[in-house]
Amino acid sequence: MKAFVLDVDGVLTDGRVLVNEAGDQMRTFNIKDGYIMQLAVKRDYPIIIITGGNSTGVVKRLAGLGIKEIHSGIVNKIEKLKEILICYDLTFGDILYMGDDMPDLECMQLAGLAACPADAVEEIKAICHYISPKIGGDGAVRDVIEKVMKIQGKWQIDSTVKSN
Repeated sequence: MKAFVLDVDGVLTDGRVLVNEAGDQMRTFNIKDGYIMQLAVKRDYPIIIITGGNSTGVVKRLAGLGIKEIHSGIVNKIEKLKEILICYDLTFGDILYMGDDMPDLECMQLAGLAACPADAVEEIKAICHYISPKIGGDGAVRDVIEKVMKIQGKWQIDSTVKSN
């Protein structure tokens, strides 16, 4: 795999949205997912986020990890993915796509490797090459990226990657 494409809600988060009295929507992220994404970026893997959600907090969190390709508020994920693949000179076969629900289905069917968290919907699980034993927001992203990096010989300790 040359690049990782990730959904947010249900993959990087547990899918819950907390809403405060001001109407702000908040999500929680797993620190281990953050560590592996920073490491992958340092190892020159593009990490591409395509989400239907539209949260400034999510964008800030991911940008803080060094992720440059963050696409939020996307209705048609396949069209956005096609645009991105052209920019990176990648094919569908070059990507690992991790999603959890029906908006990810078409992209995942075309990906070289389709992966999902353990709590993904059944239709997604049915088309996946790999189902993480971890649920969304609880290290599923760490699980899949770490496996790829180990297989490709790019897994080694890096003390310059912070755990945030």
